[in-house]
Amino acid sequence: MDVITDLPIASIQKRLTAFVIDDIVIVGLILAIFYTQLMEIASHLPEMITPESIEVFKDEMHQFSVNNLLGIIALKIVYHTFFVWQNGMTLGKYFMKIKVIDMESNEIPTLFQSLLRASMRIVSEAFFYLGFIFAFFSPLKQTLHDKISHCVVVNV
Repeated sequence: MDVITDLPIASIQKRLTAFVIDDIVIVGLILAIFYTQLMEIASHLPEMITPESIEVFKDEMHQFSVNNLLGIIALKIVYHTFFVWQNGMTLGKYFMKIKVIDMESNEIPTLFQSLLRASMRIVSEAFFYLGFIFAFFSPLKQTLHDKISHCVVVNV
């Protein structure tokens, strides 16, 4: 009997909803952490919006993104690593009643697996979310970061 096929694999719909919830949480964290910088940029917007003021705003937001890219990536990696390592669930997965488990032990992933999974998730995002497409063609609905970390997402 194959243990893997007996697992209650989470649906792509649940995983997608958890993904959206997690991204909303991360955006909230980014807004809280970088609030002062973002408010400074917003304060430069005049009361009357003009094409020139929009260009200045876009340039300032671009510079903000460049200056804080590594911090934002680190925040995402820490968020996904910590929650998956601690209980197999990010907040999105908790609300969707799904969790990440190690394929061999059926336990929550180790710190190394969680870090590897979170890091590869960022790589997939950077390359147009191509690593996420794997889930549509995998019998266990695994993304690239699941496959590399030897994990699978199941219903709780």
